[in-house]
Parts: sequence; structure tokens; C-alpha cells
Amino acid sequence: MAMSLVLLHSRRFADHLNPPGHPERTERAEVMEVVAGRFRERGGTVVAPRAATCEELLRVHADGYVERIAATSGQATALDPDTYTSPDSYEVAIVAAGAAAQAVDLVMGPDARATRAFALGRPPGHHAERGRAMGFCLFNNVAVAAAHALALGAQRVAIVDYDVHHGNGTQWIFYEDPRVLYVSLHQFPFYPGTGDATEVGRGAGQGFTVNAPFEAGGTDEDWSQVFSEALLPILRQFAPDLLLVSAGFDAHDLDPLAGMRLTARGYGKLTADLCSVADSVCRGRMVLTTEGGYHLQALTACLECAIEALAEGSNLGPAPKASPLRDTPSHGRTRRGSETLQAVLAAQNRFWQL
Repeated sequence: MAMSLVLLHSRRFADHLNPPGHPERTERAEVMEVVAGRFRERGGTVVAPRAATCEELLRVHADGYVERIAATSGQATALDPDTYTSPDSYEVAIVAAGAAAQAVDLVMGPDARATRAFALGRPPGHHAERGRAMGFCLFNNVAVAAAHALALGAQRVAIVDYDVHHGNGTQWIFYEDPRVLYVSLHQFPFYPGTGDATEVGRGAGQGFTVNAPFEAGGTDEDWSQVFSEALLPILRQFAPDLLLVSAGFDAHDLDPLAGMRLTARGYGKLTADLCSVADSVCRGRMVLTTEGGYHLQALTACLECAIEALAEGSNLGPAPKASPLRDTPSHGRTRRGSETLQAVLAAQNRFWQL
């Protein structure tokens, strides 16, 4: 019988270095190492990820772009004002992309042995466009995973992005592709400037991009309202063969880069709701890959809550003492949820039954 959840992690993820004071710092990898270790101690399976192949990268990135990032190997470079490489960054980035592809192999490849897989790695990926690094991202890990799933025979793949920043790279890579449904909840207006509800796809891809932009200050209840009343119904109607998640935890109340007010338990509920969709439409098959999350204690608590939701029903040992941030009370519903819901409905009700 397949294991319900496998984590992928490597100590190599600590070897990508950014300048001092950069929020996407190596300590984030150390948090992931601790969380993976605790999962292993409970009897869970943690596997070392492989590097992405050139073929896997070229499904979503331009040939010249992959060559440019490879050429940074051994060097410290600035790709844009926010995005840097260190001597090991290229090697680490191809392992981050490979972890996402390998996670897909674990749940739907010829030798699948899990229902769900979570790639705990860095650098993040969802801002990386076909030919451009940005927003701390070198390769678009979740896009590599989606293209890999299609290559393995999936007919439809859904990506849900609950990072607080809009995943412009993922959106543009699949903007005209009806096989990939991209769903994003994010703060707006905010970096990178994309993600308005009216961005719905182009050509054959119309209706397969779904943006839920929230004004700063959104809460667990606001995000849950939009999830339950619009996004989950769209996911069920799309009925993907695989559900992917860009798991960014920077909408947490304590995160220094944004202005949302989610809690770790709120992130756990979002993940549990996605597990329910995966169970109902794609035999439980679900892959997550980490994106943002820059407050270390909040990142720890969010990862714990997400893993708890993913591992529900598994025969794991007792959970370790929970992070205190897991018990933070939510802020309650605000007008932001209903405002975002109306924007999503206005943009999407010609494509979906809402």
C-alpha cells in the first residue's frame, strides 16, 4: 500500500547564499531540516532529492536562460535588485527544481509509492519566468513539476499558489495552456504587480488562470471564504489528475515582507481543504513545493500545520511539542473576503459554474 506522505529535503538547500540581511536566508533551510527531522523521528519517510535534468528545465525555461543561470556556477552575481547567486546556487537551484519533479514521480510516476509529497527546498520558484530570474527565484520549481506531470501522461494539472506574492512566472508560463489551471491567492496591489482578478488567461487558456487578489489585512476567515465559495468549486469542476501547491507561508501575520494576517492554523486549514479536493478528484495525488515564508518561527509553525493536514490518517508516532504559534487566535472575518470573492466571481463566472 502506498505511503500517504513523503517529504523531500537535502542539506544542500542551505548552500544557496544571499547577501547579509536578505530575507531569503539560509536559516530557512535550517528550519526545513528541523521539520523534516521531526517527521522522520515520527516514522515518516524523508528522501533526498535529485537534480532536475536539462530536459525538465527546458520544458518551462528558455534554452538561453538555463545557460545563463548555469554560467553563474562558482560565482556570486546579482541577477536583479532582489535576486542573487552564490558559488553553489546553480547546483542548489537545480536540486530544488528536481525535488519538485521527483515529488511528482513519487505520486504518479511508474514507481509511485506515495499519495502526497512535499518538497522542502529553496530557492523558491514561482516568480521565475521563462527567461528571467526575479523575486529570489532562479528556476520555477512548481512549473517544472507541472510540465513533468504532463510529460508523464497527466491530462490536466492544477496549481494552487497560496504564497502572499502573486506567482507571475507560473501564470505567464501556462497563460495560454488549458491543461494547467493556475489559482492564486495573494496580496494586491503588491510585488510583483501582477495578479489582478481580470487576468484570466489568453487564447485557449482563457478561464484557466484564476486570481484572488486581497487587500492587505486579509485573515484566515477571509481567505477561507474565497476558497470555499469560489476556488474549491473551480478546482472540482476542472478535475485535475494532479494537484500542485506553491506553498508559500508569507501571508502569516508575523511575516516581515507583507501585510496579511493569516495564522499557522489557517494555513493548515487551507492545506486540509486542498487535500479534500485531491481526495475527491485525483485519487489524493498532491504535491507541494515551498515558496516564501520569512519569519522563521512562523515558517516552522506553518510547515508543521501543513504537514499535519497532509499526513492525516497516517500511522505516524506522536507529534512533537507544537510550536506556540500554532495556537495564535485568528482575527476574524473582514470585508476583504467578500470584496475579493466578488472580484473573482465577476471575472470567472463566464467560465465556471459559481
